[in-house]
Amino acid sequence: MSLQVEKLEKNMAKLTIEVPAEELEKAMQNAYLRAKNKITIPGFRKGKAPRKMIEQMYGKGIFLEDAANALIPEQYSKALEECDLEIVSQPEIDVTQIEPGKAFIFTAEVAVKPEVTLGEYKGLEVPKSETEVTDEEIEAELKKEQEKNSRTITVEDRGAENGDIATIDFEGFVDGTAFEGGKGTDYPLTLGSGSFIPGFEDQLVGAKAGDHVEVNVTFPEEYQSKDLAGKAAVFQCDVKKVETKELPELDDDFAQDVSEFDTLAEYKEDIKKNLTERKEREARTAKENAAVDKAIENAQMEIPDAMIETQISQMLDDFSRRMQSQGLTMEQYMQFTGMTADKMREEMKPQALKRIQTRLVLEKIAETENIQPSEEEVNEEIGKMAEMYKMEADKLKELLGDRELEQMKKDMAVQKAVTLVADEAKEA
Repeated sequence: MSLQVEKLEKNMAKLTIEVPAEELEKAMQNAYLRAKNKITIPGFRKGKAPRKMIEQMYGKGIFLEDAANALIPEQYSKALEECDLEIVSQPEIDVTQIEPGKAFIFTAEVAVKPEVTLGEYKGLEVPKSETEVTDEEIEAELKKEQEKNSRTITVEDRGAENGDIATIDFEGFVDGTAFEGGKGTDYPLTLGSGSFIPGFEDQLVGAKAGDHVEVNVTFPEEYQSKDLAGKAAVFQCDVKKVETKELPELDDDFAQDVSEFDTLAEYKEDIKKNLTERKEREARTAKENAAVDKAIENAQMEIPDAMIETQISQMLDDFSRRMQSQGLTMEQYMQFTGMTADKMREEMKPQALKRIQTRLVLEKIAETENIQPSEEEVNEEIGKMAEMYKMEADKLKELLGDRELEQMKKDMAVQKAVTLVADEAKEA
């Protein structure tokens, strides 16, 4: 393999990767061996037709695509090891030459880690956060605990109200035809939560267990499915159960049930203490965020679009995994919220850019200040991880590998840079 690197504008680079003809031939032969059992040639038993006969019948290029698909990731990985660029995006691949008997040539356009020019990052002025706890905040926390200790009881003597949980079976129809993803069974829907299409939950208010409700809604104009966007839909809903929450009395008995204290007054004091500690932590976080934001404003860097798109894709993957852990596919989430993939990407763009800027600036500060975690700090972090995974620290260190260990050290250095910028900041 030979590699040529061309620097482009806006922190982009083009890698031209040339694979010898012999490697392409070897990949084509492997593609033939994988595919021959699926190809039928008159006069030959399945899987016994020579490669030349298959190429005569289907063309010499029949195995080229599979060969290219095998070579590109393999050769691109080798190119990454060979070049000294720090690549921060997925490659945009373009095949420029692929022909039997000739070298296989393709290009990979990638984003390169931008250089950061720091401005002021010490002594920055940031707003002071309030840490005093009010009576209203104590009552709000008490209310949350009351909600957590509520009983869910079945409602039989009235219709469903906002705040109730209606368990429903539903199926959606447009123009009398059921559509994909519009069906659910035993779905617990909290009325008034706004989790379904606007107007859906309102029409279930007043319904009782056993009722059949025809819900009429209109999909948003910017719905991700063009077949459904802007169209009127009818959902046939069967209400199977209606439940509500019954709250306990706020008294000394309640305090004894939910805490280690004998009286409600003592419990409230403990709530105040915990809220104060939480507010102080939040104030510290707010100070860190404000100081880092100022440092970013004072810095200069040019972020390539491909780097932002890669970050957005990672964020979408994380979001999809969170949805799946809650039993919801991305398709269902988009149908219920009226969101589209393009709209999600667009909405995530500012956050993706901010994440990139934050990381780049903090890495540059760590480099400038020569901030590195000590061996003791690294071992302490590994110990915490080992405890979390219920493993021996030495065993976890072995499993981490050099790359993971280096990434962990970088993350720790970045966090130390956050501490430095925040400690040096002045509250006003």
